[in-house]
Formats: sequence, structure tokens, C-alpha cells
Amino acid sequence: MLKVLIFILGLSPAHALKAQFYTQGNFVTDLSQGIIWLRCSLGQRWDPTTKRCSGNAKRLNFEEIDQAISQANEQLGGTWRLPTLEELEHIVCQECGPPKIDSGSFPNTQSEPYWTSDVNWMSSRNRWSVNFMTGLKYGRFFPQQQLAVRLVSDK
Repeated sequence: MLKVLIFILGLSPAHALKAQFYTQGNFVTDLSQGIIWLRCSLGQRWDPTTKRCSGNAKRLNFEEIDQAISQANEQLGGTWRLPTLEELEHIVCQECGPPKIDSGSFPNTQSEPYWTSDVNWMSSRNRWSVNFMTGLKYGRFFPQQQLAVRLVSDK
């Protein structure tokens, strides 16, 4: 449906990426996936005056992520979680950056790996990540390692 809308409106691929997102304060609704993203990485704060994410992204391991998700659910309401590999890969912008992400929708994203919820099917001790420096996925990180985190909620 999004492709049909893009064709009808005559949007270029660069505009198509922006058409996928609806931003509202600290949240980004991903129209093509039917999910809501936190606009800032964990550890950063949305600044409504500058319309940017301020501070530094925190790098967390899976034990710390569980605590952060509980805290997000309490403070923001809803049910927040790590994105799947497919969801996180979907917001990669190969024409952008680095960082390889729409910086208007996701300002101040770090050019580094971000966790996904998916276990590497080739090596079950490892988890998948998406690196916003390269736009590529990697399945080599252990859950004890600390990577950047961006949370998502189902619409």
C-alpha cells in the first residue's frame, strides 16, 4: 500500500522514507510497519525546544535492557520492547549518513550497533544487531555485551 501511495504521489525514494514516518514529540509512528518507535536512543532525552535528542546513548546488556524496558513501560505507558531484526533493518537508510538512518525522524542516533530481540539462528549464543555506521546486520554479539538500544511499541 505504501508503494502505491508513493507512486500516486510521485515521491522519490528519499521522500518515500520520510512518508513512512509520522513524528510527534518523543515518538515516531512507522506507518509501513504499524509500530511506534522511541525517537531517541535509551540514555538520551527528547528536547522539544531544539527538536533533537540530547545526551549520550547508553550501552546496555540484556539484563540491563530488561530493567530499562520495565522503567519505560512505567514512565511512558504501553508495552515497550526491543525491535526485531526485521523492524530495525527497516529503518536503515542506505542513502543517509552515517548514521544510516533518517536523522530528521531519529536525530542524534549513534553510528554504532544497536540491539535487536532476535537470537542468531546460526549461533544461538549470539544476538543480532544493526549497525547504523554501515547499515549492516551482525549476529556476533553476546547478550552480556553492551550495545546501544532503541525501543519500539506495537501500535
